Amino acid sequence: MITNFFIPELNNHDVQELWFQQDGATCHTARDIIDLLKDTFDDRLISRFGPVNWPPRSCDLTPLDYFLWGYVKSLVYADTPQTVDHLEDNIRRVIADIRPQMLEKVIENWTSRLDYIRSSRGSPMPEIISKM
Repeated sequence: MITNFFIPELNNHDVQELWFQQDGATCHTARDIIDLLKDTFDDRLISRFGPVNWPPRSCDLTPLDYFLWGYVKSLVYADTPQTVDHLEDNIRRVIADIRPQMLEKVIENWTSRLDYIRSSRGSPMPEIISKM
């Protein structure tokens, strides 16, 4: 998928300012994949074994994990797409419909999570997690 779709699609865009964030799943961090992503994103790769290491237990601190992926997935699959084209259309539509105000709320939540972690010196966040 990365070599046949992702990288060719990136060639249609200016990626000099883009960062790529990848979770720490073992299947996503094969040496060949990391090397390919390093070649593409240089030092703007956040990943295990990448130039910027994926922070341990960061899922509660990463808006992509605690919000965006679940939100997008719930809307993309709401009408049970039956073809790849339908799935791609849904993904494009859902992403295009995300409004700046929603992202502002996500960033506010993110900063409150960071403030909590700072004040609790890194302890778990059951109060924040249960609110989501």
